[in-house]
Amino acid sequence: MAGVTDRPFRQLCKQLGAGYAVSEMSASNPRLWKTEKSARRTNHDGEMEPKAVQIAGADPVMLAECAKHNVANGAQIIDINMGCPAKKVCDSWCGSALLQNEKLVGQILDAVVSAVDVPVTLKFRTGWNRENKNALTIARMAESAGITMLTLHGRTRMDGYKGDAEYETIAAVKAAVGLPVVANGDIDTPEKAAYVLRITGTDAVMIGRAAQGRPWLFREITHYLATGSHLPTPLVTEASALMEEHLLAHYAFYGEFMGVRTARKHIGWYVHKLVGGEVFRQQMNKLESCELQLKAVQEFFSSQKNERLQYDSFPVREPGVGNSRANI
Repeated sequence: MAGVTDRPFRQLCKQLGAGYAVSEMSASNPRLWKTEKSARRTNHDGEMEPKAVQIAGADPVMLAECAKHNVANGAQIIDINMGCPAKKVCDSWCGSALLQNEKLVGQILDAVVSAVDVPVTLKFRTGWNRENKNALTIARMAESAGITMLTLHGRTRMDGYKGDAEYETIAAVKAAVGLPVVANGDIDTPEKAAYVLRITGTDAVMIGRAAQGRPWLFREITHYLATGSHLPTPLVTEASALMEEHLLAHYAFYGEFMGVRTARKHIGWYVHKLVGGEVFRQQMNKLESCELQLKAVQEFFSSQKNERLQYDSFPVREPGVGNSRANI
């Protein structure tokens, strides 16, 4: 979610019901800490607590120093990234590439936990590939090292985001450790969230891609889990107001030049399922100022009928049906 979960987006998601949101990856290399990009990624000014910073790297000493640096700058939780499947990250032996080297994983966990006096959590995947799954081993190592919470994406690194998330593996990890475990992967509706919590026994669910252009998903899930009933999806007018709030915060955070460019993807997600959304997205991408971009968005939404947004429902399946990758 690098390039997506910046402070304006995290803040909006928290306002709409997310109980917890983690920063974009912070590089462990100290030469990068003072770059504009790194400083922006770890900017938590005015953000709702808890303030969680995710760190990425492959050197235990550097990661420990990175953790201390971020805590000194206001981080209340440190999250270690061993889940990113991006080629650029894995080619540097960071992210989910670390799952190939269990000895190094243990050294990193020990070093970071020992370096700071705030909770340290771990985000990881089920393994490097389907033939080499070691989620249970990594989870037990994390528990022994003093990690306070695990978030497990139910795919291997080589799977990327293809196929179904393997919830059986997440359930096995939850059963094997005494830590809070968060399930991640393919959770895109309130029904799916309830289903995943039921079949995995996990303590919470984490949502990534499904919240892009749909930050109100968090309040819909929270309401459904508490009541068993659905909140109505937002009217187009409400979605427009939320997006305008998001864009204004985004522009203020990034400035004119970067703001208009980095906002394009968010706008594309917001309008994806609306009538004329794709044509509008292509036209909007040509605009070079925040003022023109915001005006175009306002005009596009004012042309929409004041109807409720529609989303696909999740066809609930029983455990094991359609999720064949259960080997751990």
